[in-house]
Amino acid sequence: MLGFDPLYFILIAPAFLFSIIASFMVKSSFNKYSKVATLNGMSGADAAAAVLRAGAVTDVRIERVDGFLSDHYDPAQKVLRLSPSVYDSRSIAAVGVGAHEAGHAIQHKNKYPMLMFRTSMVPMASIGSNLSWFILFAGFIFHLTNLVYVGIFLFGAVVVFQLITLPVEINASARAKQLLWDTGIISSTSEKNGVAAVLNSAALTYVAAAVSAVLTLIYYLIRAGILGGSSNDR
Repeated sequence: MLGFDPLYFILIAPAFLFSIIASFMVKSSFNKYSKVATLNGMSGADAAAAVLRAGAVTDVRIERVDGFLSDHYDPAQKVLRLSPSVYDSRSIAAVGVGAHEAGHAIQHKNKYPMLMFRTSMVPMASIGSNLSWFILFAGFIFHLTNLVYVGIFLFGAVVVFQLITLPVEINASARAKQLLWDTGIISSTSEKNGVAAVLNSAALTYVAAAVSAVLTLIYYLIRAGILGGSSNDR
């Protein structure tokens, strides 16, 4: 567990490579379609507002927030925050991202079960993300089996959160693509394909995060002797 462990790199290397590829793809697709204007000239903020209306969401504000692709929906404040490259841009990429975030607001209004489950997991996942590594480190170095189990349990909450995020993000994108088309915000096949390319590549980043979390959990389970072998092997 301490120092250089070949097993860790064998397990995590594929996920790390996948993460790099996913990050490259989302930036590449966003940059490509951020240069292609929508036929109706709507901005990302305009599209988000239109999708909210189509989803009968009337109590969500749309705000500009600093950062590149820092777009997100805040269910606690009921605020949809869009980065400048999405809020102001009249591109296919901006419309796709804006609509995706509006999709989360529609999920919230409709109490989409997976979103509600993910929201309930936030406190435990936050604790696990911040403390699990330190607890595991202490447990392994001092050979405290119960402490190791606590660390694995906490990290397991992070894994569950990452896995729940996948259907939530995929569903938000599906809602966005359908409503963009149904409302006529995008009206050509090329626009439809562009939005799909941007949102599908973005989904890969969540897949990569989930794969990395699962493989890391498997590593901890192996080194704890729970999954194959013995904890004495570490």
